Amino acid sequence: MDNAAVIKAIVLCGGISRRMGTDKGLLKPEEKTWAATAADKLQQLSLPVLYSINQQQFSLYKSYFPVAELIIDDEELIVKGPLSGLLSIHKKYPSNNLLVLACDMPLMQTSLLKTLLDMALSNPNFDAWLYKNNEEPEPLCAIYSANALAKTLSLLQQGQLKKFSMKYMLEQINAFYFPLTVEQQQYFRNINTHAALNGL
Repeated sequence: MDNAAVIKAIVLCGGISRRMGTDKGLLKPEEKTWAATAADKLQQLSLPVLYSINQQQFSLYKSYFPVAELIIDDEELIVKGPLSGLLSIHKKYPSNNLLVLACDMPLMQTSLLKTLLDMALSNPNFDAWLYKNNEEPEPLCAIYSANALAKTLSLLQQGQLKKFSMKYMLEQINAFYFPLTVEQQQYFRNINTHAALNGL
């Protein structure tokens, strides 16, 4: 990773939350929202934090977070989901690497984020850095270089990005993977339903 490129931390909040039935980033099972809890963990790495949201979320999120920290999905992009959030932020901050964390991973440990950052700094000749969970990538807790995002945006603009999934994006770039231990896997749980929330 280019040490000269400033890393911005991104809390991904832009999902539709169909299964949960309410905005997951603003869930407040304890004293803070999930989005704020994720931001706290990222700020412990001394990184500036932004929140990736969609247009429909703006009126609610501006009541919780500074407007300058809210990045709305770019409507000119024809992609949806996490990739829309990543590329929208990349368009606004094209020279920055992005460390992303989904808001619906409330069990995430700051130590794992620190290891991820160290992993990127120690293995600079890659486009992205992320964990593997039973051989499957964890793209929503990862670092993406500005170069990787520029390449992905270029493929999209040329009509050559055949799928809009994060997994497909990773297949187009040179990613560094770090295996999770069995014990670490629990911290990567995505909480998508009230039943899962009640089981925490």
